[in-house]
Amino acid sequence: MVQDYRYMIAQYAQTSLRDVIGQMTLDQLLTDREQIARLIEAHVEKDTKGWGLAVEGLRIQDVSMPEDLKKMMSRQASAEREKRATITKAEGDREAAVNLAAAAQTMGESPGAMQLRTLQTIDGLGPAASNTVVIAVPVELMEVIKGLNDSLRDRRREV
Repeated sequence: MVQDYRYMIAQYAQTSLRDVIGQMTLDQLLTDREQIARLIEAHVEKDTKGWGLAVEGLRIQDVSMPEDLKKMMSRQASAEREKRATITKAEGDREAAVNLAAAAQTMGESPGAMQLRTLQTIDGLGPAASNTVVIAVPVELMEVIKGLNDSLRDRRREV
């Protein structure tokens, strides 16, 4: 027979609280108060069933924790944000690499595409006087121009 049912229910609730939160992560503890309350309520209801009492509701009012635990949680949250940022950056880098590979393939298949891209880049530099543009000309092209130049010179001499 239970003489002080309020005290006993509080004891059962505390014991149930320890059982329930012992199986949860810290993040779950902070975000799932309602679920924790339902689980504790079910435990207490089961334990007090034979007393003729019914548990109508149980609410967690506050979760207090030591400062060291708060600091640890803050570091964990910061590390989690860094992890997500790193993953997002890596996914962006991967997409950029795929796009660059596709662009390189397109430019390799179409010489005109490379010339257009070069012209777009030069146009994007703008008219600022501080911009110096160096255009790399393939050696083969220079040899063709030199050959044409030599041919023209030889023809002039013949005339």
